[in-house]
Amino acid sequence: MLALFYFFVAVAFAIGIWQVNKLLTFRLIFKEIKDGVKVITFENKNNPIATEKDNDIQGKLFIVFMVGFYLLMAYCLIFFQDLMLPDSASVEGEDYDNLYVITFWLIGIVQFITQALLYFFSYKYRGIKGRKATFFADSHKLELIWTTIPTVVLAVLILYGLSIWNDVTDLEGDDAVLVEIYAKQFAWEARYAGRDNELGRGNVRNIKGANTIGIDMSDVNSHDDIPVRELHLPVGKKVVFKFRSQDVLHSAYMPHFRAQMNCVPGMVTEFGFTPKFTTHEMRQQRDVMKKVSRVNIARAAKGEEPYEFDYLLLCNKICGSSHYNMQMKIVVDSEKDYLIWLNQQKTAKELF
Repeated sequence: MLALFYFFVAVAFAIGIWQVNKLLTFRLIFKEIKDGVKVITFENKNNPIATEKDNDIQGKLFIVFMVGFYLLMAYCLIFFQDLMLPDSASVEGEDYDNLYVITFWLIGIVQFITQALLYFFSYKYRGIKGRKATFFADSHKLELIWTTIPTVVLAVLILYGLSIWNDVTDLEGDDAVLVEIYAKQFAWEARYAGRDNELGRGNVRNIKGANTIGIDMSDVNSHDDIPVRELHLPVGKKVVFKFRSQDVLHSAYMPHFRAQMNCVPGMVTEFGFTPKFTTHEMRQQRDVMKKVSRVNIARAAKGEEPYEFDYLLLCNKICGSSHYNMQMKIVVDSEKDYLIWLNQQKTAKELF
């Protein structure tokens, strides 16, 4: 299938070169107007003026292209669904997905209608001898319609999006799990707030030895913080993330939770979400199992080890040569398993 795609790209590229070559095939014409004054003009050697036959062919090709365009769009929508993410793994992500679906269908319907009209009118009003175009300077009614409708629709989408953003950035709740995500070229580290549920200060100036994320040990709130290199989250409980960067701009991207936030050097950014499925529950979902199965068939053909689904924290900003390799495993546990894991980790005071 990929080879066929490359073939069509090559054919389209060749046709484009041929058409451009036709357009650029000109010759200089010297015309003497009066009293020895000469004018230089350009004329296409092949055919200086489009004929009615040319217009007819181009008009029909527009219809052919329209049919091919919509068939390709339908094919992509049907057969590339496996590339889409499974259901949101966070409660807040459900609203995000709803906004995406609404926006997708609105844009899809408008695009379908406008593209169809564009190609149809190009065919219907192709150049025919004797036909004259109707001209009018303006239409206040049309201007009002195509200005008002998009304005109202976009305003509704923006307000809905803002309400979702407010939910994601609503970090209230005394029982929320507080986690700091620390970004650096080219790895992630994290630390959990300890029993006081308060993170101690951190600064790159404090990086020394095992203290690789710059925890300020002179701050008593830092003593019970828990540095880790694998992220565990409790299902059904709000998690508040605070982000720092050691060097350049990174972007903490958790696609299955529909969450992303820039990590900016010199400042702390934050968001929160509530995990909806444990890692085990996500692995049992039909869509996930289907995708994992397809990946493992390809891996088996290459003699590679089988893949098992995991949540991931990725970097979504190109931050350097090993950007592609910057990721951290996320495990969503039941609250009981999460607490067992957390109690097994050492505090900053014990480590440093």
